[in-house]
Amino acid sequence: MGRRNKKHHEEHIDESWLIPYADMLTLLLALFIVLFAVSSIDAEKYQQLMEVFNENFQGGGSILEHPTPALEPNLTTPEKSDEEEVDVKIREELDLKKLQELIDRYIQENGLSDELETQLSSEGLLLTILDNALFYSGSASVREDAEVLADKISDLLVTDPPRKIVVAGHTDNVPIRTQQFRSNWDLSAQRALNFMKILLENPQLDPRNLSATGYGEYHPVASNETDEGKAKNRRVEVLILPNFNID
Repeated sequence: MGRRNKKHHEEHIDESWLIPYADMLTLLLALFIVLFAVSSIDAEKYQQLMEVFNENFQGGGSILEHPTPALEPNLTTPEKSDEEEVDVKIREELDLKKLQELIDRYIQENGLSDELETQLSSEGLLLTILDNALFYSGSASVREDAEVLADKISDLLVTDPPRKIVVAGHTDNVPIRTQQFRSNWDLSAQRALNFMKILLENPQLDPRNLSATGYGEYHPVASNETDEGKAKNRRVEVLILPNFNID
């Protein structure tokens, strides 16, 4: 019996499906990398990553060709944080400048330029009150006629938002040693404390925002060699601190 020549064909499994499957896995991998990147890198690195992926997956519509998704507020870049901090500082400086103008106007209208003055610096707004506007010589009790001035100052210290306030007492270098005050430190500290107590009679001032300290004769602003210099050194300072917290 004649034999027919038969062509034997090897049976092969159709593997054409592996190509789109591999492409799909690659795209899924890219997607997960992008999602991870969004949560851990800054905007500049994110854009670089977009460009790299687009170069490698230019066939067809790329998932990376869409606009960069907006980052959540808590993922702001360091540059953005720095800008926000600068903005806060500028606003605080302007607010303190307005407060300074308000206090200066009160000083001028009431003829108090010889006893009170203001100064704005990086530390905050400093209000200086010479001791003769508040106290009798050698005394830490605020004079009754000076309580009106203290009350007005307390009103000027009410701000929105509230600010930290430091009241500091200073003396000249003439030693004091009495039954009540053993040193200029004691006198300066008690003066600051007594003045702060009057300020806190204003219910709009939060006691948690105020503090008092005494420096004695150790932070002079003028020479103690003259009576004029000594008078400048005997003072109470009220430092209004800026709010630089941007939390």
